[in-house]
Amino acid sequence: MAKRPIRLADVAVEAGVSHGTASNAFSRPEIVREEVRERVFAAAQKLGYAGPDPRGRLLRAGKVNAIGVATAEPLSYFFDDPFARVVMSSITQACDATGAGISLVSAVNQEQLAWNIQSAVVDGFIVFCIEGGSRLVDLTRERRLPFVALDYGFDDDSISTIGVDDVAGARMAALHLTGLGHRRFAVLSLQLADVTAGAISWVEADKAVYAGTRDRLRGYAEELAAAGIATNDIPLYETDNDWPSTAAGLEHLFAAPNPPTAILAMSDKVALHALDWFKARGIAVPRDVSVVGFDGVPEGLVSDPPLTTISQPMAEMGRRAVQTILGFDGTNRRETLDVALTVRGSTAPPPV
Repeated sequence: MAKRPIRLADVAVEAGVSHGTASNAFSRPEIVREEVRERVFAAAQKLGYAGPDPRGRLLRAGKVNAIGVATAEPLSYFFDDPFARVVMSSITQACDATGAGISLVSAVNQEQLAWNIQSAVVDGFIVFCIEGGSRLVDLTRERRLPFVALDYGFDDDSISTIGVDDVAGARMAALHLTGLGHRRFAVLSLQLADVTAGAISWVEADKAVYAGTRDRLRGYAEELAAAGIATNDIPLYETDNDWPSTAAGLEHLFAAPNPPTAILAMSDKVALHALDWFKARGIAVPRDVSVVGFDGVPEGLVSDPPLTTISQPMAEMGRRAVQTILGFDGTNRRETLDVALTVRGSTAPPPV
């Protein structure tokens, strides 16, 4: 049988003091005589007792002054992904300004994620819903704490969300490229659902589970159709928002007899991977092919060439998320923020 954990009551018995005196020795040592404190601490050391769990005191107070930031991705996502880094930076600044703490919550599997969500000592959650968003929201909802979802990929009016106008942003990207004279396009998409990456049809795209992906594809299609370009002739490749799937997608697209002169990348991360792929193969951007991303991450400003993109107000998203949790008034808030086209050096008229 597993050994029972040592409790404060055991320390009190060993030291020959009351439970209250033992508790005060740890939490209010100034009111306990020195010789009594030393006896309590000696008993604790003998029994292997590390001290009271601070979570109990915090939970009894009803407020811990900390926000959980959760994702179904590995913990490295907060540091490796350009979008997540910018949003996290604004979250930490907003928390610093109010004195609130932050607890990062993630896991490599669903069981660990459930445990981490349930055991986090926080007042509420900011949820990054890049992938696995539905499961993440369900787990967070079970805590019955305030939470707000960023980039939530599903239609659910029952939760607070902060996102952007994906349709408008995608239309801006396509309009910019058609305005330059491009007629041969390809789309490097984010995931439609939790499936493997690969070439997809527009019929499959219409069935996308993730609302953000579906809305960006819709925006591209609407603007290209307005320019007289048949969307069924535009190849789509679903990526995992990483290097292997982006490289595979470009290999597929540029094996065609008439490869695209313009790439609509659904994230800056994918677009930046595309710039690296083109450079390694001697394909000049933007002379041979133009690339437009979607996010507005700082890396796009210093890429070679600097990346034209649809800029999201990422820092503002982080600030508003913190305000939603710390100022929670019991109501759901659904905010859709505007995006803007940022033109840099990765786009130009198509080659003659």
